[in-house]
Amino acid sequence: MNPADRSPTLAPCAVLFVCMGNICRSPTAHGVFRHKVNALGLADHITVDSAGTHNYHPGSPPDNRSQAHASLRGYDLSDLRARQVVPEDFDRYDLILVMDHDNQRNVLGVCPPAHHSKVQRLTTYCVRYNSPVVPDPYYGGGQGFEHVLDLIEDACDGLIRHLVERQRG
Repeated sequence: MNPADRSPTLAPCAVLFVCMGNICRSPTAHGVFRHKVNALGLADHITVDSAGTHNYHPGSPPDNRSQAHASLRGYDLSDLRARQVVPEDFDRYDLILVMDHDNQRNVLGVCPPAHHSKVQRLTTYCVRYNSPVVPDPYYGGGQGFEHVLDLIEDACDGLIRHLVERQRG
């Protein structure tokens, strides 16, 4: 997205990124999207958060490997803390972007039917990559975290473009 494309009249939008434990993929998406939104001057219009479908790591920072790989690309995840999706999230957020099919099934299982349309896979916004999911890098090596960042950066660019174009009609 070109900074000249900034839209000071962008309608407010709240985005929640969701993975299983909220320590790898969703905080990475949170940090990348927040960075891009801030860089484009859209922080007054777009808010961002992340959560997990499971409460495995409440209050924990993102996985050290996620933080290290994100930092190499200029993203700071150090202030983020894991939490579980709560019922209020379905009213609070306009988009609930999940990382994979299991996350989608788990979120839809607790989501009120009136809000089902808010739940989408993040990769539907990818422009360069064609992947149905953001795979979980937790049990893999560094290349998995790099692949996750590639997919998330691409999807976040596509998401921002979508939000701006939707506003312009």
